[in-house]
Amino acid sequence: MNTGYTNWLGHAVVLHVELGDIKVPLRGKLLKENRETVRMRIGEGWDVDIYKTMILNVEEDLMAMFPA
Repeated sequence: MNTGYTNWLGHAVVLHVELGDIKVPLRGKLLKENRETVRMRIGEGWDVDIYKTMILNVEEDLMAMFPA
């Protein structure tokens, strides 16, 4: 089942997420895809599930290439 997120699994991405009037970019690594959600690791070991209906866009995180 290729729904557009499968190719991003294991990669550092920026998800543009919308919840009501709030739009935020979330940086992290996509770990898993389910029917209604994607699991993303944000920071050190903080995994969150995000509903696909909230995702506006996904793009490669170019900042992940630079050391902190």
